[in-house]
Amino acid sequence: MPRTPEQFEKIREKMRKQIMNAALELFANEGYYTTSISKIAKAAGISKGLMYNYFDSKEELVMSLLKEGLNKLAELFDPNKDGVLTRDEFAFFVEKSFDAVIENPTYWRLYFSIMMQVGIYDMVKEMYASILKDTMQLLVDYYQKRGVKDPLGEALLFGAVMDGITMNYLLNPEMFPLEEFKQKVIDKFGYKN
Repeated sequence: MPRTPEQFEKIREKMRKQIMNAALELFANEGYYTTSISKIAKAAGISKGLMYNYFDSKEELVMSLLKEGLNKLAELFDPNKDGVLTRDEFAFFVEKSFDAVIENPTYWRLYFSIMMQVGIYDMVKEMYASILKDTMQLLVDYYQKRGVKDPLGEALLFGAVMDGITMNYLLNPEMFPLEEFKQKVIDKFGYKN
């Protein structure tokens, strides 16, 4: 019995996920430059030729991984999508962001390795900026409404602190327990209503 278009799409999506999971592990643990398409295909249990049916290049694959993760992160901001960030939504974002790091440290190791490698970052920076642009504007507006003297500076500082805590957690989870840092970050950057 022939497959329906829906069945083909499910199979295609499952294979795409399998490839992305294999690539994520390899990129995060072995590095972008030392990970070849052949290595990814082997780890995914497929042929190199089949791999190209899903991704045109290693660059497209790493961009897809980064985009998927950043979109998930951006979705945590302003969950009701009304264009206004509340203190409760800010707290929700901090909590869920740290939960995402705890649940998927491999993705976040990849994220930081991409951000720290000039050649790779240059490849993804436009996509990165476009995904986070709206989130950053919501945060700036949030700080403006709370009378923060330098809303953009505060938003950038908040992002840097989140990145710093996350990176340190990935290096030394015992010294940077994210569960304990959640409330500290909310208290420091959330501002009372």
